[in-house]
Amino acid sequence: MYQSLVEMMMEPKGGRIASGTEYSWCRAVPGGTGIAVLAILTSKVPETSGLQDALNKLQSYHPILRSRLHTNPSKNTFSFVTSPTTFIQVKSFNLSSTSKILESSERFSIAPLQLILEHELNENAWCNLKCTSTTDMLYASSYALPDAKWVVALRLHVAACDRTTAVSLLKELLLVLVSDDDQEQEGRGEVNLAIEALIPKGKAKKALWARGRDMLTYSVNSLKSTNLKFIDAKSPRSSQVVRLQLNKDDTERILLTCKSRGIKLCGMLAAAGLIAAHNSDNQRKYAVATLTDCRSILEPPLSNHRFGFYHSAIMNTHLIKRGEKLGDLAKKIYTAFANSKHCNRHFSDMADLNFLMCKAIENPSLTPASSLRSSFMSVFEDSVFDSSNEMQQQVGLEDYMGCASVHGIGPSIALFDTIRDGRLDCVCVYPSPLHSREQMQELVEKMKSVLVQNVG
Repeated sequence: MYQSLVEMMMEPKGGRIASGTEYSWCRAVPGGTGIAVLAILTSKVPETSGLQDALNKLQSYHPILRSRLHTNPSKNTFSFVTSPTTFIQVKSFNLSSTSKILESSERFSIAPLQLILEHELNENAWCNLKCTSTTDMLYASSYALPDAKWVVALRLHVAACDRTTAVSLLKELLLVLVSDDDQEQEGRGEVNLAIEALIPKGKAKKALWARGRDMLTYSVNSLKSTNLKFIDAKSPRSSQVVRLQLNKDDTERILLTCKSRGIKLCGMLAAAGLIAAHNSDNQRKYAVATLTDCRSILEPPLSNHRFGFYHSAIMNTHLIKRGEKLGDLAKKIYTAFANSKHCNRHFSDMADLNFLMCKAIENPSLTPASSLRSSFMSVFEDSVFDSSNEMQQQVGLEDYMGCASVHGIGPSIALFDTIRDGRLDCVCVYPSPLHSREQMQELVEKMKSVLVQNVG
């Protein structure tokens, strides 16, 4: 089966057919889930020609960035068609144009960087699946702000950009902006093979009866899982963001607690989220999706500079009661994830989760209130660690935020965590108005309180 999949993915020339995981993202993005955005706040004017030259270099280094997504409804396929030349054009917004976007800040005090991030998350170039079409995988914009500041935004299709890709993209962009040298890069040739073609032999194997049993279990657990209260399940949706930030001392105490318990930060964040959400005297079941980067365990292993989508999800449900202790719950959540990963569920369940994801997209009524919620929360197994450096200072980088949209199929809250200069910085994305900004700000503040008051 996987051999035939590999052969399929090598066609057509100049690109290849999207794999099972990539196909799922191609189905999800038109509905609003899987638009990845990296927004960078800078105090130095991003000269359009210089930025465009830098992005042209990145397109030349990474074939997936100079590919276009070709949709063929008659064959129900998606293909990456790679251009032999670079073609990106930076779209520039002057102060007047940017001001119109910033006017949508409602009654909340929201930083311009966050507002532009939200704006970009809801700019969907891939929304039309009903006709044969070809769209770029990468878009770039520059926004002028008051006080001589600017935001540079890169928007990508998640089939071409998981979180590791976004992190590497930022590092490489800074490098080419400050250096005139043509850096030697991996992957200048064809689009990399998809994750399914690189799974170690036997790791994805599952008996037919086991596949049926697991898919039934996922479906039943989904219906029994507790969701956050839905505010408006009928109106058109968009992705919005709440930011969770901790100081250096609190972050250090949390990381030390994780180390002492033999767990990763993802377990602590998920536990804090479940404790903050649970307000019932009864036991409730919550679903948590943990995404893990598979690059290092593929055959052959891939470096972080191999762009594309190489994450896999593990879904676990947890029974929560009032009065849960943060550390104990974090250990339980992380242990459940680690055991699932040890049993290769990130590979063996991949096709099942992709299938169920597509079925939910086709039949929203299969989910509570047609909400398309697949879990309460999603987290990443490994945190991103980043420190300010000379390259960031040279380009005037003051802040940045990166995440992906979730207002189609997805969790009620998706956490994109970074440890920046020793401080926890979480971009928390949610679907609006299914959930309100007040509701999610309250949830995130409770999470912050749980984390700060219950560690160390």
